[in-house]
Amino acid sequence: MAAPATFELRDVVAGPQDAPILRGVSVDVPCRGVTAVAGPSGSGKSTLLRLLNRLDDPLSGTISWEGRSIVEWEPGALRRRVAMVFQRPPLFGGSVLDNLRIADPSITRDGAVAALDRVGLEGELLDRAATDLSGGEAQRMCIARALLTEPAVLLADEPTAALDGAARRTIERLGCDIAAAGVPIVWVTHDVDQLRRVADHVLVLIDGGVAAFGHLDEMDRHDEPRVRALVGAASP
Repeated sequence: MAAPATFELRDVVAGPQDAPILRGVSVDVPCRGVTAVAGPSGSGKSTLLRLLNRLDDPLSGTISWEGRSIVEWEPGALRRRVAMVFQRPPLFGGSVLDNLRIADPSITRDGAVAALDRVGLEGELLDRAATDLSGGEAQRMCIARALLTEPAVLLADEPTAALDGAARRTIERLGCDIAAAGVPIVWVTHDVDQLRRVADHVLVLIDGGVAAFGHLDEMDRHDEPRVRALVGAASP
């Protein structure tokens, strides 16, 4: 039985009016596990992600989330339910606790400690200036902040691209744990090794369209060589 769709995209065109990046995208993104979005540079991966929480709107076509047109959602309300983590974690002035209170102004210190613990950070970081965190710590803090809104979906736009190997693997394990706990992730990545470590499903974009969608083993057997290369499949 197929997983129910979190997002349903139908004939979506998006990007600049005179040169759309996405052209006629139709796909259902399942609401469980990690869906990795792969594709060459400029194929529309980040554009797709930005559409899913209305950082951008399509030029044409429709996007539905849980059976409701996404344009019916007030953007702020939608972004609390469809949270997003970026390649470079956005940090606000003040302490780590101040940053967490951006998402939940009423959070207590105990609640903040629990939020940090969820992403593998020590509570003693609460009073540290957010800008003094390492790259990996800052990304985990931003994930903790996103999770405080109790999102139904987490969008991740190359969240480890600026991190070293150890920090990258920590974020990967955290993402898989979050998805396993019931918060699906749509994860844009250009790293084929990472894709193979985290993906439950794979969406491949090429030239602004959906080249392939399915489980990794299906992508490994795909007829299109570019699809196989983008998912790191072994040469036949």
